[in-house]
Order: sequence, then C-alpha cells, then structure tokens
Amino acid sequence: MTKLRRIRLFLFVLAGGLAATAAEEGPLHPQLEAFRPLLGQTWVGQFPNLPDGTPVEDVVRYERALNGMAVRSLHSLNNGMYGGETLFRWDDAAGKLVFHYFTTQGFVTKGEIRQNSDGSFTSIEVVEDPTKADGVTRVEAEFHIEPDRLVVRSTYFRGEDSSPGHAAEYAPTPDREVVFR
Repeated sequence: MTKLRRIRLFLFVLAGGLAATAAEEGPLHPQLEAFRPLLGQTWVGQFPNLPDGTPVEDVVRYERALNGMAVRSLHSLNNGMYGGETLFRWDDAAGKLVFHYFTTQGFVTKGEIRQNSDGSFTSIEVVEDPTKADGVTRVEAEFHIEPDRLVVRSTYFRGEDSSPGHAAEYAPTPDREVVFR
C-alpha cells in the first residue's frame, strides 16, 4: 500500500470516528441525559457461568437514536448465542422513561425506568409472551451508571415467584462488537 493510500485510509477511519463521536455528543432529550456516559461505547460484563460451566459474556453498545429522542442499546451473549435491541425514550403523555426490548428468542418486553434518590435507576419490564422467555413474566432491575462502569442486578418473576436474575459489572471495552448470528 502506498503512503498516499495509507494516509487516505487513516483520514477515512478518523473521519468515521469523529462522525460517530459527534453523533453521540449531539442533542439528547433532557430525560435521557443520564444515559450519556454510556453512549458511543461498547461495554462488556461477565454473568455467572451456565449450569454446565460455560462462561457467559454480555457485550452491549449504547447509541444516540432518532435525533436524540431515544437511546438504542444492542447486546449479545456469547457471540450471538442470544441478543436483543432496546429503545429507551421519554413518554410525554405518561411522564416517564419507557423502553421496548426485542430479543433473538422472539419475545418482546415493555418497561419503564425511574431514577432513585441515590442516582441509581430501577426498571420494571413486562414480558409479552412468557412461553418464549422460560416462563418469566416480569423483570425488575437496578443499575448504576458511572463513567467507567455499569453495574446491573435483576430479579426474574414467574407470576409472583421471584428468583435472582442476571448480575454483572460492565466495563468499557472499545475493541469488542455486538454479534448477531
């Protein structure tokens, strides 16, 4: 590769990175500003191993969406074994932050998020077709957003019975990608 082609390639890659950064720094609905530390980054967290001992790794990417009126999250477990996409938005009529989560298992959830007095967040989501989600009807989670980590702990409900859900601490990992099969 000639020196001129390498310079052009470098400038092309740099311009793409700057465009992505500019998009993530663009206007965001005021009720979504708490998500800003996550935007434009890929985060990786480790879940407890599966019963057969297989490690579980979750890769998540957050992006500004719909001209800043929403935040989009894509995630995949173990390189596409399972994954999903979430759109978070402010619902003016309801006066709350809501989201829709679409999964590779074919189920969808709808939920809402509220900020707690300590700066953490609590989400409550309802599974639309529990038969596709191992019988889980509702998920409640608490998460903390910090500049260099994201901590999530959830509880799964099957009717009124609850059990521990996923728990993980995520760190920014720029060289990773969300994978769908």
